[in-house]
Amino acid sequence: MSATATGDEPWLDAAAGRLVRPYTVSNGRTRPTSALDLMSQVMSTGAAPMDYLGPEHAHALDLCHVPVSVAEVAAQLRLPAAVTKVLLSDLLDCGALSTKPPAYHDIPTDRSLLEAVLDGLRRQL
Repeated sequence: MSATATGDEPWLDAAAGRLVRPYTVSNGRTRPTSALDLMSQVMSTGAAPMDYLGPEHAHALDLCHVPVSVAEVAAQLRLPAAVTKVLLSDLLDCGALSTKPPAYHDIPTDRSLLEAVLDGLRRQL
């Protein structure tokens, strides 16, 4: 069995895959305390968490030096979005992260743009 335990890589086994199951990372929690959209932007505040939260929390915090979407953090952590939202919510609760909703929530959808996209997709089929 070849497992690695570096700061940049999760515990992996060549045959079995991830040795720590995703929901173990969030202590079995499936609901974040903060409302996060996959496109929500998160960024570190520079404040250090008061409590030790775990290696996945530290890795997530390292990814957030610049504004990054929740979806991107989930992809980089190789965790399901629901687990990532719980981790990020923990970091928001302790003040280590700040968030803002995605920009598209403020802009109404332009019907002509959607119709142009639909026409383009139909031409491709």
